[in-house]
Amino acid sequence: MKLNKWTLALAAAGIVSLGSVTQAEEAQHQVMTALSQTTLSGYVDTSANWMIGTSGPLGVPGRAFDGAAKADGFNLNVINLTLEKALDEGAWSAGYKAELLLGPDSVAYNLSPGNIGGELALGDAYVALRAPIGNGLDFRIGSFGTVVGYEVFNAPSNPNYSRSYGWQLEPTQHTGVLASYQLTENVGVSFGVANTLGAGLNTQAANGVGGETQKTYMSSVVFSAPESFGFLAGSTIYAGVVDGISGTGAAMETTNYYAGATIPTSVEGLSVGVAYDYVNDLGGVSNRAYSLAGYVSYQATEKLRVNTRVDFTNADSGIWTPGVPNTANDELISVTGTFDYALWANVLSRAEVRWDHSTTGENPFNRGDSNAVSIIGNIVYKF
Repeated sequence: MKLNKWTLALAAAGIVSLGSVTQAEEAQHQVMTALSQTTLSGYVDTSANWMIGTSGPLGVPGRAFDGAAKADGFNLNVINLTLEKALDEGAWSAGYKAELLLGPDSVAYNLSPGNIGGELALGDAYVALRAPIGNGLDFRIGSFGTVVGYEVFNAPSNPNYSRSYGWQLEPTQHTGVLASYQLTENVGVSFGVANTLGAGLNTQAANGVGGETQKTYMSSVVFSAPESFGFLAGSTIYAGVVDGISGTGAAMETTNYYAGATIPTSVEGLSVGVAYDYVNDLGGVSNRAYSLAGYVSYQATEKLRVNTRVDFTNADSGIWTPGVPNTANDELISVTGTFDYALWANVLSRAEVRWDHSTTGENPFNRGDSNAVSIIGNIVYKF
């Protein structure tokens, strides 16, 4: 330990002790070491939306973050600030993640009694631990994103700006414990227990009778194709299930099933994906819905990427179109094209065109017909 002259003088005068100085410096060193392994990242997400025609009070069914509230206007979507210390290769590795969300989209993501308030919420916020069991058993303890779905909340990580119908059917966030284990180099599994199926920090689900609260259970498996698969190497096949009560007011369990895959092709820069969602007892009542989406992504040039999605959903009457009189099931289809061109460093700049259509002849878009078309510009700065 190296002490400066001022510290030595204070010690000689009896004002401080060398032991306390040593402990303070050791504590400071530990804090600085921990902070040096922490990364700060995030993004600022903005958009300009034009809904051709008028969406009206019913909005646009199936749209998560770009419905009637954002139509025909400029929007600050969300600001993401993330502090993270990832797990290292150590047998007893520890870390954390704390994701702060600010802006209108944050409320839509975690709209619940657990929301901090206004336009402020938490995304992933957990302690990460690894136990030296077999290949290493990893834990997330706290708040974490759901284990099902092709798309995620953070828009820059998705191929398209707008979300799919499947995203709307899936849970978003859980508070609990999630364990992950890599069975082999190509097969990984996870299992988790949470308070509720729905979002809401620390929200618990009563069983309607009293006594202990019910819990939500989830599991998933992922397979990654090895190099021996040729041009299919790197393909991933994923399946997951989540079962539980959505929140304190729900009286019935909801079960979400999901299966998806991302597959490269023999054409350079071209990959395809597929996602299937099925949910029963949606919203705590006896009904069901499913969606099927196909994705195509093509890196046309060094700067230009084109992403397309064709999305279909079928659900019991009233799930997608509440307030629209009908006798048939709700059935919607959408086609989305997104053009992503890298103009500036660290900036995601993309333009998107989306067409939604009700195949049953209903008019859920309050436009006088069964179609809705939107044009969206999305600018995101990532750091």
